[in-house]
Amino acid sequence: MVLAKVYYENNADLSVLDDKKVGIIGFGSQGHAHALNLHESGVDVSVGLYPGSKSWDAVKEAGLAVGTVDEVAQTCDVIMILVPDQIQFQVYKEHIEPHLESGKTLMFAHGFNIHFDAINPPPNIDVSMIAPKGPGHLVRRVFQEGGGVPALVAIHQDASESALAVALAYGKGLGATKAGILETTFREETETDLFGEQAVLCGGIAEMAKAGFEVLIEAGYQPESAYYETFHEIKLIVDLMYEGGLAAMFSSVSDTAEYGAYTRGPRIITSETKDEMRKILAEVQEGKFAREWLLENQVGQPHFRALRRITAEHPVEEVGSEVRSMMAWLNQK
Repeated sequence: MVLAKVYYENNADLSVLDDKKVGIIGFGSQGHAHALNLHESGVDVSVGLYPGSKSWDAVKEAGLAVGTVDEVAQTCDVIMILVPDQIQFQVYKEHIEPHLESGKTLMFAHGFNIHFDAINPPPNIDVSMIAPKGPGHLVRRVFQEGGGVPALVAIHQDASESALAVALAYGKGLGATKAGILETTFREETETDLFGEQAVLCGGIAEMAKAGFEVLIEAGYQPESAYYETFHEIKLIVDLMYEGGLAAMFSSVSDTAEYGAYTRGPRIITSETKDEMRKILAEVQEGKFAREWLLENQVGQPHFRALRRITAEHPVEEVGSEVRSMMAWLNQK
């Protein structure tokens, strides 16, 4: 294996942004974290929203400058697009592209639209990516605690020959250089991210947990007991893996659990499972998933909405809500 290049605090110069205005397009999970972290790092930040956005007042209350996407794109030197993937093309085409003058920087936190050619910026600007490896609330919280969430950096276009310096300065303003910014490409970030979400993090774990819950219910066990064993304890195990890898996890569980994992786990994740993972990766690499998702949005998300409704009606959601209501610390959060 060839280890990736990682940038830390002494590899990034925040003063690179001293004479630049940074525009954050969107104020959702990532948008609010980027805007507030950069602002508190001394960067000149403005937030771009559509007229009438419910986030308009929240931005003002946070002490940040706010304007329409057109206004922010026109006046800012660095423009970070943090609206959902499926609407980025429309926002870019109608409100950002007309204001992309030579010397500006267009940034992304996910490479989807660039990698799959939905957005094709003019050649006279820099195009880069800083992708925090964590949800926005975590990016914000860890920064407030004095740390940072690691991130990825990639350069798609380097018209100014200083795209990397600007991207790293942006990452430092987020706090990411305290944990490390790993150098990658738009292709690698996009394809690994989509694969990870679908096969493991969101798709794989959720389907395995639902299947385990269903098997226990079908066998006559109490729903609450089934929930604890297949859903609730996932966080406990994942936290151990997050903090110290498999070794830390296995050293914290019983020998019985460890032996069972070694001998039964491979019967769940089989060679056939890996073959399906390879098919999912191929669909990502070939652009099949991207085309499917973009088409789904063009026709109003009928399949997506149906799947969301079916999941919301799964028995584990009702049982989980009941069990979580007994956990005072979750109610407080």
